[in-house]
Amino acid sequence: MPRMRAVPVVLAASERKTLKKRVYGHKTPYRDRFRAAMVLLASRGWSNARIARELGTTEDMVRLWRRRFAEDGLPGLSDRPRSGRPREITALERAQICALACQLPAQTGVPLAHWTGPELRAELLERGLVNAVSVSSVLRILAENPIKPWQYQSWIFMRDPEFASKAGVVLDLYEGWYEGKPLGPDDRVVSVDAKPSIQARARCHPSTPAQPGEPVKVEHEYQRAGALALLAGKDIHSGEVTATCPPTTGIAPFMALIDIYMAQDRYKNARRVFVIVDNGSDHRGKKAIKRLKDKYANCIMIHTPVHASWLNQIEIFFSIIQKKVVSPNNFANLAELASTLLAFVQRYNKTAKPFNWKFTSTDLTRMLKRIEVEMPAPAAEPATTLLAA
Repeated sequence: MPRMRAVPVVLAASERKTLKKRVYGHKTPYRDRFRAAMVLLASRGWSNARIARELGTTEDMVRLWRRRFAEDGLPGLSDRPRSGRPREITALERAQICALACQLPAQTGVPLAHWTGPELRAELLERGLVNAVSVSSVLRILAENPIKPWQYQSWIFMRDPEFASKAGVVLDLYEGWYEGKPLGPDDRVVSVDAKPSIQARARCHPSTPAQPGEPVKVEHEYQRAGALALLAGKDIHSGEVTATCPPTTGIAPFMALIDIYMAQDRYKNARRVFVIVDNGSDHRGKKAIKRLKDKYANCIMIHTPVHASWLNQIEIFFSIIQKKVVSPNNFANLAELASTLLAFVQRYNKTAKPFNWKFTSTDLTRMLKRIEVEMPAPAAEPATTLLAA
């Protein structure tokens, strides 16, 4: 009986590169690595018997994948569709699983905050929506859609009817515009806010530094040593931060920070100093605008809309100082906490740069239109829209 000749394999450069990645890839599934190795050896002119001995398999296996690659190329190395065992969970039952997962538990009378796989399975069986189903099957069906009822994202109604116009002023200032005209070289923009009630927590035992294979360890128990506020402002153009640590927030600490700015020539002699603030009690409303204007004629207070502190760039700095200084909190007293915060500000200013703010007025308009379409305003307040947090 004549011996069967091996199917010749000729690789293009791109195919050889792909097959080598599969063979040497650390995350390549074993079956893909195994099939790629057979094809690469076959491209060298090796016989099926030699490849089988090298890879510890049978000649029939080598012959199969060698032939499939010769016929279909790289796609031929994938598994072909199989009929498999018929589904035991019907299409109706699968739809019932997804439908229940897309309802809030409170709306169905179930005292849960959100659905989990076991809770969904229990509720489905109790209602008789499915005959029998496992938790893994429920999760697999949800993943196919995909539906993740155990995750949630918060959002908030915009209560300010002038949200778009107020936010637009702030965003225009970040881009270098005010009332349709470009800012001049002698205009300054400062973002100001307070991080209130920063506690000094004195740990009962000293923290231990990191060791090979071990993280820094911080004692869980602590004694409260009081709290203070961090009042800070960031120059939008230079990126530098000016800060104080008063015992609490208020009108006096806020104006004291402004005094520090206005004592500097670049702000005192500026044509205009735009002070961007949120709607905190120490700088809220027209009284705060007038108070600042009466004391410093070149200062213009700009308020962000309600529920839009994310428009105030100083909040980004607060998130940085929270991660790098405040957490984990371990300060023996308020003096140590204050000195550490102010020392970090000085360190930060040595390499301070303006934030690369990319959200513009155009992005705001596009976002508001999308929100209006996706999340219409509630019937009780038809003038409002929704803003994703």
